[in-house]
Amino acid sequence: MKKYLLSIFTIILPILSFAQDVEKGLDEKVNDAFMPVATWWEGFVLTTVPIGDYNVPFVVLLLVGGATFFTIYFKFPSFTKFGLAINTVRGKYDEIEGHHHAHEKVAVNIVDGDLPDTIRDESKEGEVSHFQALATAVSGTVGLGNIAGVAVAIALGGPGATFWMIICGLIGMSTKFVECTLGVKYRDVGPDGTVYGGPMYYLSKGLKERGFAGIGKVLAVIFAILCVGASFGGGNAFQSNQATVQISSMLGLQGGSMGFVIGIILAILVGIVIIGGIKRIASITEKIVPFMAGIYVIAALVIIFANISDIGIAFGLIFDGAFTPMAGLGGLVGVLIVGFQRAAFSNEAGAGSAAIAHSAVKTNYPASEGVVALLEPFIDTVVICTMTALVIIFFNIDGGNMQSVFQYGAAGESSSSVLLNADGSSIGGVDLTSMAFDSVIPGFSYILTIAIVLFAFSTMISWSYYGLQSWKFLFGKGKAADTAYKILFLIFIVIGAAATLDAVIKFSDAMILALVFPNMIGLLFLFPKVRDEMAKYVGAIKADKEQS
Repeated sequence: MKKYLLSIFTIILPILSFAQDVEKGLDEKVNDAFMPVATWWEGFVLTTVPIGDYNVPFVVLLLVGGATFFTIYFKFPSFTKFGLAINTVRGKYDEIEGHHHAHEKVAVNIVDGDLPDTIRDESKEGEVSHFQALATAVSGTVGLGNIAGVAVAIALGGPGATFWMIICGLIGMSTKFVECTLGVKYRDVGPDGTVYGGPMYYLSKGLKERGFAGIGKVLAVIFAILCVGASFGGGNAFQSNQATVQISSMLGLQGGSMGFVIGIILAILVGIVIIGGIKRIASITEKIVPFMAGIYVIAALVIIFANISDIGIAFGLIFDGAFTPMAGLGGLVGVLIVGFQRAAFSNEAGAGSAAIAHSAVKTNYPASEGVVALLEPFIDTVVICTMTALVIIFFNIDGGNMQSVFQYGAAGESSSSVLLNADGSSIGGVDLTSMAFDSVIPGFSYILTIAIVLFAFSTMISWSYYGLQSWKFLFGKGKAADTAYKILFLIFIVIGAAATLDAVIKFSDAMILALVFPNMIGLLFLFPKVRDEMAKYVGAIKADKEQS
């Protein structure tokens, strides 16, 4: 293994050295070609509707409106079902899965043949446990959206954007509960026990049950197409972009083609996983990424406790900025929109992507995975994103001086960067977060770089699975189709690494948010099914308690 790694670095280092010497950058050419596409797509997805003095993106209204409705209809599950979710993840109710109440079990649709007896005889169908399904989905969401995305939110909307991110996370827990319950209910199982699930399946099968077969099929196809695009954007290009920025910054690499070359290297490494030995390498990543996430959270807590005397000022800035934004930050609605966009990008509640991972759970009760899934936005947005925001806000507080390091919004409403007071240079995304950590824990940027690369790597792998599942839905399960998708996926790693953050953010945001349209329409048709499934699960728990 050491010899293998040494040979890789022997090849990589001369390439990086060459890239620094290239005067006319490939990065600029890639960005010039990509920016117009990103700008057009962002404008299309974020089509606005006039509300009073503001123009609000319709997709944000759909996202917020749907999440609020589900929160009220299911009686605030983010609070009332939180304990049930913890107990389900802990395995407290696993014994009810062995009770063969046929009328309560999810009807499994077997595709392309029949299940072997060894699989059919199990008490529950699926591939992973509740904890593993949650861990897989969280690995696809906890990452650069929490590290770089929060910095972008604060640059665009100031500290107040954090408040709306938290609100979006809390109501997004209800949306995640609905979509992941449906994901399990309407999944398909292959003859080898492989699970195929997600919005593509509950849109087509669920709406067919309601008498809207044509609409369901169209929405399923639209979702699958958009999910493939989202896997190229938010699940890929954004990750490679910020990983490249951090690597370049840490190693002092500069040059017109540096991003392009680093992108090629990242694409090769990801390609080894998704084309070749995915099981072996992914199993290593599963162990490393939670470890790095733990280090990140501990470091954030160290900074928070080191600045505990300023915690009141920080939360004051967050709350006041949510309702009375500073000048130049786009007003109240502008800050709200920024907060919700960044939260949606981070936890993907309403986008439906996580339902693909959660569908693979071993259970007979779809609602059991729905309540587990509602923990995801809480972990991702309410906890980790808030920690990152506090670290950045503390970085900008110095004895009550609110603009000691940088000025919120000084770079303009459309910029994802802030301006440093020291030299007037702009900084944003992962660089801002890294600088904030380094101010309290010197040298932590090196550890953060490793964490960022691992987070990006993990998220790209997870999203390649989401995109591939959608690709299979569109083009079938043949090897040629799989290979075509994987090649396109690797190309977007290079594009993301070479393009600017602004271009990548435009494209990635729009791709993630576009998923909300077909998914939320389906959820608003199918949510009564979730109520029925929840009643079955709670009933089974009560029956088990009465018997014991």
